Amino acid sequence: MGNFWSNGAPPAAAVDPVDVARNAVDKMKLAGPDIGIVPKPGHNGLVGLPVWMWTEKTPETYGPNTASATAGAVTVTATARVSKIVWDMGDGHTVTCTSAGTPYEASYGKRRSPDCGYLYKRSSKDEPGQKYGVTATSTWTVDWNGAGQSGQMSQTRQSQAQITIGQLKVLN
Repeated sequence: MGNFWSNGAPPAAAVDPVDVARNAVDKMKLAGPDIGIVPKPGHNGLVGLPVWMWTEKTPETYGPNTASATAGAVTVTATARVSKIVWDMGDGHTVTCTSAGTPYEASYGKRRSPDCGYLYKRSSKDEPGQKYGVTATSTWTVDWNGAGQSGQMSQTRQSQAQITIGQLKVLN
């Protein structure tokens, strides 16, 4: 084999828009939920009383979060939004919420959350540290488009909190 000389530059490598979309997502700061929960960590809740769960709605914790990336002649814009949050309540049950939830206010009293809540049926006294470990997992749905193409991908992020649930015993 000998040397080969060409009058032009070698052809540019093809750029996959999906790879560029992943680069755009990498530029975003997608986090797990900024957990809001009542009873608050460090305070006690009671068996049978409503637990309220929510996340703050910021671009990093709920979306929308948008970023663009370029490789060669391909530019892709991606927008991420949380499509659901799955709450593992630490007692073997999960709750799936398709909204950010409603932040609890004292004026709500003992009402149940209208969109993201739970009722514990037993206390946390037999759990490690006498607390339930609550894990909230956000599923981020990312829509992207560029170079005449579009697509969707998803990613997950988690946050954790610990809450104490007691049991009130009434004697006659």
